Amino acid sequence: MGQQDAGCRGRNGYTSGMKTAVSLPDDVFDQAERLARRLRKSRSALYREAIAEYVARHEPEALTAKLDEVLERSGDTPLELVRAAARRTLERADW
Repeated sequence: MGQQDAGCRGRNGYTSGMKTAVSLPDDVFDQAERLARRLRKSRSALYREAIAEYVARHEPEALTAKLDEVLERSGDTPLELVRAAARRTLERADW
């Protein structure tokens, strides 16, 4: 799990999680700085959210697993969900 044990994460610094250094081209850094100021977020928050979004987009298995988990908790079968979605779509359609 990196340099820190998961149980000790956050104890050695002022923030929780793994700290890392990333090299960016100057123009990308400048754009990120402007965006962070405009969104009123810290640079760390901006990078954290951007990386999380990137990882989520590139790990379709993780998304499928989450959807399966939600489906399992709902008690519905995939066929029931498809039927319900189709019914809503047809109800909104102009005939």
